[in-house]
Amino acid sequence: MSGPDPIYRLPDLESWSRPGTSLAVLGHPIKHSISPAMHNAALAALARTDPRFADWRYFRFEVHPDDLPRALALLHAKRFRGINLTVPHKVLAFDRVAGIDAAAQPVGAVNTLLFGEEGWRGFNTDGYGLASAIRETLARELYGAHVILLGAGGAARGAGVECLQRGCASLSIGNRTRANLEKLLVTLAPVASRTPVRGFDPSSPPADLPADALVINATSAGLRETDPLPIALGTLPRPAAVFDMIYNPPQTPLLRAATALGVPTANGLSMLVHQGAKALEIWSGIPAAETAPTMAAAAHAALA
Repeated sequence: MSGPDPIYRLPDLESWSRPGTSLAVLGHPIKHSISPAMHNAALAALARTDPRFADWRYFRFEVHPDDLPRALALLHAKRFRGINLTVPHKVLAFDRVAGIDAAAQPVGAVNTLLFGEEGWRGFNTDGYGLASAIRETLARELYGAHVILLGAGGAARGAGVECLQRGCASLSIGNRTRANLEKLLVTLAPVASRTPVRGFDPSSPPADLPADALVINATSAGLRETDPLPIALGTLPRPAAVFDMIYNPPQTPLLRAATALGVPTANGLSMLVHQGAKALEIWSGIPAAETAPTMAAAAHAALA
């Protein structure tokens, strides 16, 4: 355990006996998660006017992927109200829950679990977080937008499904590994309906990519200062805006490159806040819009 938000592990869970309503986030690693700060700030604010939330607390657990089945079983046995899942558990948990929300089914990943007597019910709030963040930080909608999506992993899969479900005009996906790109295109095909979807190599983008597109980075390129750019923006028609899902560091090389071109930018902190607020809505019934401002303030403070 460490810091103001201790890091718990499987042995702590086995002996867990806390009264009250418990929530948790599981990850590997988990030490950088600011979810406890966001959620506990929101819960404290709710408790000031609603005594139902006086005993609600949110904790973080370091759980190795091999231990996820045991952890989920223990969390259910200890009657945790809800769970958030972060890397690498979102896909791993998909086949290990009792039920899946219809909206999460095509994503193939869950980031939010709700307790039920028969087992966990899985949801995915990342798409809601993405759409809400783009609206809030860039004043844009996914509906009717030409989207250039970078990446083909779990984050890109969730983003691609959300863009298509919200009626984007077209979806162009750039990824360096062709096999992963093809796999994502197959996954998205049933969701696409008549929306044009295609893949490309970001090292040599096709000349006919749409102008005025919304560029979304769903890769991890930018977490470290030494990372290569996920794409050279100068090789694209001028984008309408660039959204990077990474929130720490707040200014990635991709966002700096966009700013140098005079293109509007936003990082992923707002997405983190809104997906968290939606998860809390699933557990508590309190609308996400009510808790998001408190979560945002706590997130900024935690990063500062």
